[in-house]
Amino acid sequence: MSSALLGADDYVTKPFSPRELVLRIGAILRRVNAPPSDRKLTGVDIVIDPERHEVRVGGKQVDLTAVEFKLLCMLMQRRGRVQSRDRLLNEVWGYEAAIDTRTVDTHVRRLREKLGKRGDLIETVRGFGYRFREAVR
Repeated sequence: MSSALLGADDYVTKPFSPRELVLRIGAILRRVNAPPSDRKLTGVDIVIDPERHEVRVGGKQVDLTAVEFKLLCMLMQRRGRVQSRDRLLNEVWGYEAAIDTRTVDTHVRRLREKLGKRGDLIETVRGFGYRFREAVR
């Protein structure tokens, strides 16, 4: 076993439902079993280097939180496809229904602010979720 797999990755407080435990274990297994990504994601003026955990907009580095980084990566990997708030909660935060979906909206708003004029590449699909679009209008 590698040393990267030793130690705590998450914790569950009592009382907890078996469903929550299964969801959290599934999220950890997805992270551990994810193939290493050495490819950069690009979209218009945005470049994401997952290995370095860096985001550049128009050549300038943008500092993002870990959640904002995961959120942007997920949206760019699935560009053009609408991602529901529930799916974003499950895949970015790692579990369902433990967080209000307005948390997603707040993080998207902050992410847009940090991306500056390129924040408009993240579209709101009213009543459903978000989509990263490729072309600038």
